Amino acid sequence: MIEHFLPVAYSLGAGFLFALGTHFLSFGMRDGDPQTGALIDIGASTLCFWLLLPFLVEWNYWLTVATAIFIAVGFFRPFLSASLGAWGVRFLGPTLTSTVSATTPLFGAGFGVFLLGEHLTLPVAGGTAAIILGLILLSYRGKVKVAWPVWALLFPLGAAILRAGANSFNKVGLEYVPSPYYAGLVTFTVAFVIALSVQGARRRPMPNFRTHPGLLWFVAAGVVHAVAVTLVNYALQISEVIIVLPLISTYPLFSLALSLLVFKREVLSARAIIAVALVIPGVLLIAISR
Repeated sequence: MIEHFLPVAYSLGAGFLFALGTHFLSFGMRDGDPQTGALIDIGASTLCFWLLLPFLVEWNYWLTVATAIFIAVGFFRPFLSASLGAWGVRFLGPTLTSTVSATTPLFGAGFGVFLLGEHLTLPVAGGTAAIILGLILLSYRGKVKVAWPVWALLFPLGAAILRAGANSFNKVGLEYVPSPYYAGLVTFTVAFVIALSVQGARRRPMPNFRTHPGLLWFVAAGVVHAVAVTLVNYALQISEVIIVLPLISTYPLFSLALSLLVFKREVLSARAIIAVALVIPGVLLIAISR
């Protein structure tokens, strides 16, 4: 019975940690910028994985097809997907970007069904729809910008597709090498190399923690994200993308809860209550379908 709900626990645990990491990133923004935050965040996650390398990696892993798959995933997530999201915020504003990004589970269902041959049941479809509607409602923050180019929608849509695609291909890689830790190690190492290359190309100075101690929040976010991604990979190893991705995507709900109960940065609204009333039954539908 416990094994039956393990993917749900892993996915929701990852969602909570992603939400916590988002708050840590916001604290770091007081002393840094998004590009610096991304570099430190990804770098801290990469360091966490490499510190455990001698204990959790078998050297024959490097010579498998899975390594090529994980390397490919590292080229577009997390750095590229996060960059597309940032460009979306620039052109569309945070409201519309968050709303479009809430479609990630929908693309995940597409990858799961058409790429991996997963079977989309009625409870999973209904639960996914409820979660997406709840997240869209939760992301709404009043009026959005009127003057924005239609093509700018490609930024948040692209980010949503990349996130869904990354999880789908990671699941394929885990079929060859059943090591959630190894998947995170390879993808984050590639992403960190890309982030460093972009930092160098822009000729931006490296972060200075002595003069900007607030940057340590980015380090904390990276540690949290390393654990979250590992939990995601564990969930993908024993379950399906169409189950895992909607549950992970509930992280805005956890973010709201942290804002209300821990960081005291939000006020509970009727919109948030309705969103919760949609998301929680959606999660339960997916969990029961297991």
